[in-house]
Amino acid sequence: MKTEEKSPEVFMEAAIKEAEKALTEGEIPVGCVIVKDGEILVSARNTVEREGSPLCHAEMNALRQANLLTGKKFLSDCDLYVTVEPCAMCAGAILNARIRKLYYGVSEPKTGCCGSNYSICEDSRFNWRTEVFGEIKEEKCRRLLTEFFTARREKC
Repeated sequence: MKTEEKSPEVFMEAAIKEAEKALTEGEIPVGCVIVKDGEILVSARNTVEREGSPLCHAEMNALRQANLLTGKKFLSDCDLYVTVEPCAMCAGAILNARIRKLYYGVSEPKTGCCGSNYSICEDSRFNWRTEVFGEIKEEKCRRLLTEFFTARREKC
């Protein structure tokens, strides 16, 4: 089955499952999947706290796995689904990996760089552009973040 035959909501649900796993692990609940030929190639989640590295965002983890799995640095035949709008680091990595399409769940007004603060992936000054689609299953993605940050504030 080709990617076009499955709705973005189907793949975003898989990313949400990864975000839920991150939440149970005490991580900011961000999940990501990379899709190739209508099937999930890799799934990943945020592991910043566990790894102790700001580089371990869900998108970065997924891109690394996809590169290793395919043996290719460019993923121009792949689409990426992530529960939260990517930051500048992740948007740059998505662009450099030549991801075909990016789908995200909830906008991130403080750090988002795929429409909120800047649109790195669609900037015509770069040699590649990734098509961006936002607000896929937005409420469900927002609830995960709200749950995490509410619990964090209650601990303080």
